[in-house]
Amino acid sequence: MTEQQPYRVVARHPDFELRRYPAHLVAEVLVEGKFDQVARDAFGPLSAYLAGANRSRRRPRTGMVQAAEPETVPMTAPVVQEESDRPGCWLVRFVLPSGFTPAIVPAPADPRVRTREIPEQLAAAVRFAGRGTAAAFDRRATALGRAVTAARLHPVGAVRYARYDPPWRPWFLRRNEVVLPVVG
Repeated sequence: MTEQQPYRVVARHPDFELRRYPAHLVAEVLVEGKFDQVARDAFGPLSAYLAGANRSRRRPRTGMVQAAEPETVPMTAPVVQEESDRPGCWLVRFVLPSGFTPAIVPAPADPRVRTREIPEQLAAAVRFAGRGTAAAFDRRATALGRAVTAARLHPVGAVRYARYDPPWRPWFLRRNEVVLPVVG
């Protein structure tokens, strides 16, 4: 079974869950393009990174100094997409397994791929099933923003769009989420 990004539900509101996400590592790519295309464009370099297009930072058990070997990284869920500071550009992220730390996460061989730690954060989230299109995510992001404001919470970052299922899963069974970092 695919590992999923952990979180703890802090409170349930009528229109969203308030969650605490622990600090976690991601592999990400900055992609220019339209919402519905960038995840496909980012998938190649990110999946290559997971498949071994990287340099392991783990020490071999023999204790001998050796060249950095590639390391495969298990796929986790969700795949996250977030609008970047640059107009028309998106960050697409694979959340890395919880067993990795900044000291041992493999270094990407592809310069387009970057690994980094996302700090712990409080976020409002809404889940929905179906196709993760720009229109579907946008409707929910707008509603989530209103619900967060009505609950007297304040957004503190960009909206994240999370897809949990592979594209071959029937559309009506797919899990998607809109996540908005907040402070109370």
